[in-house]
Amino acid sequence: MSTPTTATLHILDKEYRVSCTEEERAGLESSARFLDEKMQTIKNSGRVVGLDRIAVMAGLNITHDFLAEEQKKSGANLGISDKINALHNKLDFAINTFSK
Repeated sequence: MSTPTTATLHILDKEYRVSCTEEERAGLESSARFLDEKMQTIKNSGRVVGLDRIAVMAGLNITHDFLAEEQKKSGANLGISDKINALHNKLDFAINTFSK
């Protein structure tokens, strides 16, 4: 079991201290940088005002991107499954045809 440590994260010019394990630290810092970039982009656009609104918009954008990727993966998996089933059917047909 890893000893807890504190990571200091900077998001939209604010400092946050978060307890985590040493193994989680790099991923947490990377996530914070990603979130900070998204929030900075929204802030700099000038269309959204207020930290809470910027955070919600960043959360929505990140969630939308994540769900879109998950949907792509699901679609790709279905395509592969269909191809495997088609090949299986062809093999069954070939085996039945040539074994008679």
